Amino acid sequence: MKIITAALVAASALAVSVPALAQEEAPATATGMGDPSVSPARNFSGLSVNTVIGYDHLRSGSTKDIDTNADIKQSLNGVVFGGGIGYDAAIGDRLTIGAEAEATTSSARWDNNNGEPNTFNLGRVKAGRDLYAGARIGFAMSPKTLLYVKGGYTNARFNLETTGGGLSARRRLDTDGWRAGAGIEQKLGNHGFGRIEYRYSNYTKGEYDYNADIPDSGRFSLDTDRHQVVASVGVRF
Repeated sequence: MKIITAALVAASALAVSVPALAQEEAPATATGMGDPSVSPARNFSGLSVNTVIGYDHLRSGSTKDIDTNADIKQSLNGVVFGGGIGYDAAIGDRLTIGAEAEATTSSARWDNNNGEPNTFNLGRVKAGRDLYAGARIGFAMSPKTLLYVKGGYTNARFNLETTGGGLSARRRLDTDGWRAGAGIEQKLGNHGFGRIEYRYSNYTKGEYDYNADIPDSGRFSLDTDRHQVVASVGVRF
């Protein structure tokens, strides 16, 4: 609950600061940034880089839930953070279309120390790196505000550890899935921007990556949901 509150506070702070910072924007430049006579979509085109931080929640998908026992842990919560790069192009006065890539990691983890059988699909787990590549489509509500939707491919890694009988084993689980999301972007000054975004990911395939010379496992089906609410700040060139 503390993590959820912190993420919401961060998002709220960004939402409050965006209009104030936008008011400090310099007059229109030769590139047309901030010039009302220029297509609003132009203000959201070009190469961009950004940082990401927010709330991360994972849980077993609905087809795997065991809802009859409240003591069984089925979810992970933490903070997601990382960075991304993208490129957007203006299509007409209001629309933008672009491609983006992102690399993040997460503090979400679960230590199975309550004596209950391990029933979370991914096992005793700590969330690791998450790689994403996809596309987004935006609509410029004004020269300073863009609404957008996004979607693409995500590959997440989970670090697993089991202990029993005085022995311990470590392995990695690489998972494949898809992501969809939506957000709002606010232009800050001539080149900066801030974003608030929600995204949902679903991982449907997995593969165990063993240490040493042990070969990887075959691919298998799984069902794991991921919900994230993130805030971003970045620069557009």
